[in-house]
Amino acid sequence: MGAELRRVVAEWAGFTCEYCLIHEDDAYLGCEVDHIVSEKHEGQTVAENLAFSCFCRNRHKGSDIASRNSHTGELVRLFNPRADAWAEHFQLRGGRIEWRTSIGEVTARLLKFNELDRTSEREELKARGAYPSPAARWRLSQD
Repeated sequence: MGAELRRVVAEWAGFTCEYCLIHEDDAYLGCEVDHIVSEKHEGQTVAENLAFSCFCRNRHKGSDIASRNSHTGELVRLFNPRADAWAEHFQLRGGRIEWRTSIGEVTARLLKFNELDRTSEREELKARGAYPSPAARWRLSQD
């Protein structure tokens, strides 16, 4: 993947993780460009199939594209930052990211949105006025 494609995806995202909404400057290990549908599942390396993701979310997601709903057992696709509105599937409550839909539930669980370290990090950033970032606030208003 070239630098220009990474720049395009990062700018689309406002340099903010499209999953947990942490800004790249505040992410301990920064952010990466990740395939929404992995190459393993025939996803292409084009801007429309790439998301800006913090290191932690990207490592937890891996090449997954779906998971089982923990309540129903139904196989449910993961949140797609290019096709889905963040606020439709998630909501912020303090440092926690709570889910609103089955897509939100499987994504939040699989990507481990609410590990203690991550919720504490978001609460600390929120107290400093750094979370959510302006780009993240825009995503929160889109549903």
